[in-house]
Amino acid sequence: MNKKTIKYVATGFLSLLLAGMVASCQNDDEVTAIPTDPEVIPPSFKLDTAYTIERFRVLSIPTNISGKVTWSIKDSIISENAELEFISTKAATYPLTLKVGANTIFQSKIVVTKEAGTLSKYISKVFDFRPAVGQFTNDIPEYELGNTEADMIKKANSYLVGSNPSMVSLGGYGGYVVFGFDHTIPNMEGRDFKVLGNAFFGNSANDPRSGNCEPGIIMVAYDKNKNGKPDDNEWYEIAGSEYFKNETLKNYGITYFKPDENKTPVPGNDSWQSDVEYIKWQDNTGNTGFKTKMVFHAQSYYPLWLSDVSYSFTGTLLKNNYYDQSGTGNYWVGKSYDFGYADNAPNNDEASNIDISWAVDKNGKYVKLPGIDFVKVYTGVNQEAGWLGEVSTEVAGAYDLHFKK
Repeated sequence: MNKKTIKYVATGFLSLLLAGMVASCQNDDEVTAIPTDPEVIPPSFKLDTAYTIERFRVLSIPTNISGKVTWSIKDSIISENAELEFISTKAATYPLTLKVGANTIFQSKIVVTKEAGTLSKYISKVFDFRPAVGQFTNDIPEYELGNTEADMIKKANSYLVGSNPSMVSLGGYGGYVVFGFDHTIPNMEGRDFKVLGNAFFGNSANDPRSGNCEPGIIMVAYDKNKNGKPDDNEWYEIAGSEYFKNETLKNYGITYFKPDENKTPVPGNDSWQSDVEYIKWQDNTGNTGFKTKMVFHAQSYYPLWLSDVSYSFTGTLLKNNYYDQSGTGNYWVGKSYDFGYADNAPNNDEASNIDISWAVDKNGKYVKLPGIDFVKVYTGVNQEAGWLGEVSTEVAGAYDLHFKK
């Protein structure tokens, strides 16, 4: 890569492409420098004279070209993929050049317009909500007799959508919520979106950046097929600070079994334990146990809108992050991981901001997404923290860090 390309990718590409630089196309006509090679460039291929797209939308220009491809705006390379995916945060006109091989050149322009309607930087829709068992399940949001799964998703939607969200609890390991935005959050240089939770650092914690931190795994999806919903093959995991560590377990699976709410409770040794054999669970690593019911929360911890006798989750499992600092069970502390997780640091902390460039595929390889439309958050730890109960990720909203009206 030449020096000009390196400079552009490092400092110019995203600021030019996404912060927007108003420019005019030097030539409105399509230009071909030399005859095309049909084995490299399909005979029917041509660039349109101009392409129009709204800001915060991805423009895709497929070519089916098999040769070396270079897309540029003025003298700055923006892509070397056969299909260009372009997004801008500001209305502007960009002179576009496609170079194939050493000599074949096509010219066009991209006109980015302001959207016709009104966009919001906040969550616009909740697509799915399924908490794991936990002391706030059926409570945040509240289950009412007769509610269906669709009803509970609507309730989660009412909690999280908009500029003044409240909070939902995802319960223990695997519990999740899926939400989306009314535009594509662009993948710019630096961090791109924030996920809100209720994490805080404890004044009495011995370790720095520790307190109430309940890390949730974050998945992201770009709506490549433009069907308005997150498809299974569009999801990528945000590789946070723990992703590549040996203690992190991939493809972890856990099953929770519906409890008999009328059985005789098995009290524990501590006054806060009302039933230490409340909800049975087992995982795919050979471990099994019970989730404890606590005196602080008397409602069922199993989602009452689910009729199945059990339900399961799979994903990435993080190492336990809570420990008993007091040694007597009185003061439990959760350590914050460095970056890349939800409900892992206070909302005003940089660690609650997420970089789309951290996204990896199922093999752990980084992927280059133009932006993201959907986010999934699920509890990433399977741990009981004494009288605090299960480690459960809470989500209290999310927003685009780049959006400005």
